[in-house]
Amino acid sequence: MKVVILCGGLGTRIKEETEYRPKPMVKIGNKPILWHIMKNYSSYGFNDFILCLGYKGEIIKEYFYNYEILNNDFTVELGQHKNIEIHDIHNEKGWRITLVDTGERALKGARLKKIEKYINSDIFMATYGDGVANIDIDELLDFHHSHRKLATLTGINPASRFGELKVNGNRVEAFNEKPETGSGLINGGFFVFNKGIFDYLMVDDSCDLEIGALEQIAREGQLMVYKHKGSWACMDTLRDMDYLNKLWNENKAFWKIW
Repeated sequence: MKVVILCGGLGTRIKEETEYRPKPMVKIGNKPILWHIMKNYSSYGFNDFILCLGYKGEIIKEYFYNYEILNNDFTVELGQHKNIEIHDIHNEKGWRITLVDTGERALKGARLKKIEKYINSDIFMATYGDGVANIDIDELLDFHHSHRKLATLTGINPASRFGELKVNGNRVEAFNEKPETGSGLINGGFFVFNKGIFDYLMVDDSCDLEIGALEQIAREGQLMVYKHKGSWACMDTLRDMDYLNKLWNENKAFWKIW
């Protein structure tokens, strides 16, 4: 099963970092937050990733293209460019990563639509490239299979500056992306989609995922919420970055399940 990660946003609220790199490449410890997200999925056996690139996507391409030498000791023989001896083996063996340039200005719905050709199963997972959680991925998938609807998103408490969900039982009745007030569940990403999601999306860069597609799917009764009672955090601001690094450095990173 493919895991699609949205990596193309501008990250304007953390501009001090994203002026030089895309937000998914901002580090927690000595690894990008993107790596932490992928490591989480990998710990459940999901190692086939599709990265939707946009702003400064070449940095993500270079990171994974050079992953072996960046993450291992190696010996290179000068004058023999291809004669590189890798001395250590990292723990990410078997990861398959498809890196797709989905446009610098595309919204999330357009980014998803542009990778449709790489999805070869009836169900796939997707998430944002700036959020970590201790979600039980197997339980999330079991929940999606149980309700037989088009889409599942992971609901997180509490609502704050993010979009709020109006929920009846486990069914999402309304998807309110930016409410001024309210309390309840918010959209924390960690989606499971049937391929039918692509029928609600367009390759036009103005096609969003939350405003439009998920709103329509919710109105049709096809959007369900997996209620995550554990921990979740995103890297939206410098304060968020400092908080996540503090947890990591103190060995309190709730998302580190590997």
